[in-house]
Formats: sequence, structure tokens, C-alpha cells
Amino acid sequence: MNMSPTVFCEQGFRFFFFSREESRMHVHILSGDGEAKYWLEP
Repeated sequence: MNMSPTVFCEQGFRFFFFSREESRMHVHILSGDGEAKYWLEP
């Protein structure tokens, strides 16, 4: 099962990750305008 726990919510933004997506540390950000994925290390 692939979980997507929420790390933080603020002003309409939800920061979360998928538990088994990939090994590089990253976070997804979701808002009413769309979604982005940011890697925490290069």
C-alpha cells in the first residue's frame, strides 16, 4: 500500500509525500492551482 501522509498544511497548500515513490527525499505540494514536486537534495 502506498501512503501519502500530510507533513504540513498552510493557507491552502498541502505538503505531503508518498511512502514508496522513490529513494530521493522530496515533497509534493498541492493547492487549488495545481501540484508540484520538490527534491530536497540535488
